[in-house]
Amino acid sequence: MRVADVQRWVAKAVLGVLVATAASLVSPAPVLAQEPKTEELTRKAKTKVAPIYPDIARRMSIAGTVRLAIVVAPNGTVKSSKAMGGHPVLVNAAMDAVRLWKFEPAATESSGIVEFKFQPQK
Repeated sequence: MRVADVQRWVAKAVLGVLVATAASLVSPAPVLAQEPKTEELTRKAKTKVAPIYPDIARRMSIAGTVRLAIVVAPNGTVKSSKAMGGHPVLVNAAMDAVRLWKFEPAATESSGIVEFKFQPQK
């Protein structure tokens, strides 16, 4: 084998490693996402606040259901909420309302799904 052949072989090998490394950085291996929990919330709500139907939604006649995944702290306050579905204009109103809900106290956090149905008033 000549020196030029060895140099070409090494250059191709190094180029191959660089291309493989760059490809793995650009498109990483797929990661399976955890399925969101769709369980019903078992704790009883002591105080429920109805969402305010947004003015822009009323003018545009936007209706629909908003699904929120919520986490309730042991003291009964809503610790966090995440939109699972619904029109973006309606999601903010639902999230603002559910933050004001109060649940019965419990020993641990609990989580579940809450749905809000929005219908335009005529």
